[in-house]
Amino acid sequence: MKVKDLSRSQFPIEHHPLLHPRPPSNPQARAHEYTQAVTAAKLDRMFAQPFLGELKGGHVDAVSCLAICRTNLCPVVSGCVDGVIWIWDMQHRKMVTNLEAHSRGVSGLVFGNGIEGMFYSCCEEGTVKAWSIFPKNQYITAEPDDEDDEIIDDDGYGKKPKTSDSGKRNPTIKKQRLSPPINQKQSTQFQCFPLHRSSLIRFAIRTASSDAAVHLWDPERSTPISTFNNLWGSDDTVTTVRYNPAERDLIAHCSNDRGIGLHDTRTASALQKTIMSMKCNCLEWNPMEPYMFVVGNEDYNAYTFDMRKLHRPTGMYKGHVGAVMSVAWSPTGTEFVTGSYDKTIRMFSVRKEGGTAAHVGSWSPTGTEFVTGSYDKTIRMFSVRKEGGTAAHGGSNSTGVSRDVYHTKRMRRVFCVGYTLDHKYLLSGSDDTTIRLWKARSSEKIGQLSVREETSLQYRNALVQKYVHLPEVKRIHKSRRVPKFVKKQTQAEMVQKEKRRRKEGNVVKHSKLGTKKFTDEKAKAIVKTVD
Repeated sequence: MKVKDLSRSQFPIEHHPLLHPRPPSNPQARAHEYTQAVTAAKLDRMFAQPFLGELKGGHVDAVSCLAICRTNLCPVVSGCVDGVIWIWDMQHRKMVTNLEAHSRGVSGLVFGNGIEGMFYSCCEEGTVKAWSIFPKNQYITAEPDDEDDEIIDDDGYGKKPKTSDSGKRNPTIKKQRLSPPINQKQSTQFQCFPLHRSSLIRFAIRTASSDAAVHLWDPERSTPISTFNNLWGSDDTVTTVRYNPAERDLIAHCSNDRGIGLHDTRTASALQKTIMSMKCNCLEWNPMEPYMFVVGNEDYNAYTFDMRKLHRPTGMYKGHVGAVMSVAWSPTGTEFVTGSYDKTIRMFSVRKEGGTAAHVGSWSPTGTEFVTGSYDKTIRMFSVRKEGGTAAHGGSNSTGVSRDVYHTKRMRRVFCVGYTLDHKYLLSGSDDTTIRLWKARSSEKIGQLSVREETSLQYRNALVQKYVHLPEVKRIHKSRRVPKFVKKQTQAEMVQKEKRRRKEGNVVKHSKLGTKKFTDEKAKAIVKTVD
């Protein structure tokens, strides 16, 4: 019997496309991915529960200011309009102690730069006081009920835990006498109180009533180091003062004449000032991009500015139906939170996830498109007349809408807001005597995530961002429940805006060619610039 060996050819076998077709790709892959994106958007809204709780046992009047420590996650200090300062332990969400600090409302609170827990307070009576949270390097905390720690009295001797008449043990609190306050009195009112972040302890205070000036103080002196009077020929009261986080000699302020100004403390001179259409209530510098700052205005909007170009805001952020009373940047510098008189809190992103801020840009002669150059080494062109335009390089949001809005039925007008150092939580103080704790991301899970959970979460977020321009995903992803008052006011504002736009269009249409032009909304907010 003859046996033949089988062997493979060294040359590849060519398959005929008709006789041996290749297995096709899944024709329903895109539709299946779109369904997953819709499901991911629904899950994000289902698990959105931003409100975590309130700090109990606190103020008896409206909360006027908040201070969050930059060197420790736990201590938070709040001031009230009745002159009382409360120290909170964020770990247990309880009050540590309260201080009868001032006879009038607390107008400013700020933490020092060291790790010893020093913080400063000022009020409308013209007094500045310095306090210590950690006297003798002891940490002040509100202990749980089931621990057996002793109470330390003012003399440092331990006592047995207190018990109520029913025999139930009350929460124990470690207390220690605070450091003697540093009093610095003036005949005028102290209304704002920023501290520089450098090792040199200096603070700038704005005063009201008689002198209407900005004073630069040192805690070791009883008189100001320098004073800015009659700024740009205006005697209106300065309402807000903030130090630049990088330039130790640069100060920005807001005043009652609707102005935003910059000061150089080295030469004790005023640099530049911009007059807006309405007054600004608050100002904060970006901690990661120190040349940028945001202001909250009486026209219900927030504006971001580049200190090198004060003649035009770089961004306009809408959504509130009441005056913006407070703003605060996140530690990452990519977003900020605003508290308003309309009883809501809104978060705005100044750049998209993974994006890079646009550095330079220029408009086309037709005014229908513009080109931008960015730090990501790219040049992009955008059309402003087409629907669905996006922000440049993930930079400032072109629409200026908030990514989220927080509110409760009982929350009143919000006077102060702030981020925690880990960028995960928000604090808000309102007119209803309550300090509330929120999640910075409403649907974010609290606690440690497994590798599988983190991968799944990133995939769902990527799906939503990929299909967010489609109607169904966009409707689910952008949907938010707001109070009825805010909804009605927003609808009325939209009608008024459409009327103004139509009127302006008719004026341009029926005027002589070239005499009337459309005015940008950002340009309408600026009246003039004073050097």
